[in-house]
Amino acid sequence: METSWNHTTVLLNEAVEALFSNTDATPSDIAPAESSYVDATFGRGGHSRLILSRLGPKGRLIAFDRDLDAIAEAATITDPRFSIRHQSFSHLSELPPASAAGILMDLGISSPQIDNPARGFSFRSDGPLDMRMDTTRGQSVAQWLASAELNSIAEVIRDYGEERFAGAIAKAIVARRQERGPISTTAELAQLVAGAVKTREPGQNPATRTFQALRIFINAELEELQQALTASLDVLQPAGRLVVISFHSLEDRIVKQFIAAHSRDGYDRRAPFAPPKAMRLKALDRIKPSAREVAANPRSRSAVLRVAQRTSTP
Repeated sequence: METSWNHTTVLLNEAVEALFSNTDATPSDIAPAESSYVDATFGRGGHSRLILSRLGPKGRLIAFDRDLDAIAEAATITDPRFSIRHQSFSHLSELPPASAAGILMDLGISSPQIDNPARGFSFRSDGPLDMRMDTTRGQSVAQWLASAELNSIAEVIRDYGEERFAGAIAKAIVARRQERGPISTTAELAQLVAGAVKTREPGQNPATRTFQALRIFINAELEELQQALTASLDVLQPAGRLVVISFHSLEDRIVKQFIAAHSRDGYDRRAPFAPPKAMRLKALDRIKPSAREVAANPRSRSAVLRVAQRTSTP
């Protein structure tokens, strides 16, 4: 396990407080401190450790992560109330129905993943062009770019990076591949993108959107998020809390729309006389990092925390 890469947990206290601030529980419900919770994205364990500090002797915390370094970090927690699964959080669906009083999802990538050049997530340091969350399975970005068709590359960069120069970047990647062979390092890709992008927002590296797009695609991050959110409806017990921290607009849009879609009665236009499907969530809050947190940890500036509560509807 790499120990030299530090990580500062974003919205630490706000997220955990949202998990435990259940004001709708009835006196017959299990006390929050004795309930079961899920940290769906363990990372380096900041949220998990604070959750454990709030749990009573009978409380339980189940965590998920697909990063081997995160699994190694989780092994340092010897608390018998804690367990970790080497799986993506889409596997939430494997947990028993109505078994969790709260589910926390901290999306995106951790600082150790960004800062360690060997992981290939960042254009700031040269390293192998990998970007896989779980290095034990799937293609790396370099492997995918070595054979992907031009239209597929352009579509990924446009859709997942919201990059208006996606076509030019894709053409540059394919041309480079044909002339000198596939791209294998982060520095090579960043330099190529910089040559293809004509203008960029002040202060933003030209490769920012492309690296984001390829990371999201290679890890199927948005698909995993949608599956995890859907599973949370079944795993949360009545009045259970769903707390999600997102870091870019694509993620936040999915979370916002999911909560909104399940926070109102649903009508089927094809069956106008059928009874509506009752709402399953209640939107509670939207929280941004404080100015103090952003000053101390600039990587937190884009974070958005959304809180919803499971209704009693099956």
